[in-house]
Amino acid sequence: NQADMQQGLDGVKLALKVLNEYYAKEDKAHTAGSGAGSSIIGLLEVVESDFSKDLAEIETTEETAAAEYERQSKENAVEKTTKEKDVEYKTKESKSLDKTAAELRSDRDGLSTELAAVNEYYAKLKERCIAKPETYEERKAR
Repeated sequence: NQADMQQGLDGVKLALKVLNEYYAKEDKAHTAGSGAGSSIIGLLEVVESDFSKDLAEIETTEETAAAEYERQSKENAVEKTTKEKDVEYKTKESKSLDKTAAELRSDRDGLSTELAAVNEYYAKLKERCIAKPETYEERKAR
């Protein structure tokens, strides 16, 4: 659309140039049409200013859109990098926690086995070392 506007503006400028040159000639063979010529030139000048204004608006809009696109692209790139690093660190942390959990389970299993052995040994010691009170029947039998 910007190229069309620029082409239209160039065409209007060329028409204005041609008409101004034609009506500025010294040999006034066109006296009857000079009033109409000045009104046509005035109309073309208004069209030229409108085209120029519209073209400037289009250029400003496109520049703003391009700047916004660049800003958003940079923002997205930073956000993507940040999220990729987050995933990397969380994956590393997850693996570390899984390893730690496996080690702790292994330690717990080992300690459970050791505790069971100690409890079994304690039960045997208790049986041999702690004096049991004699029952009435045992005392009577003696």
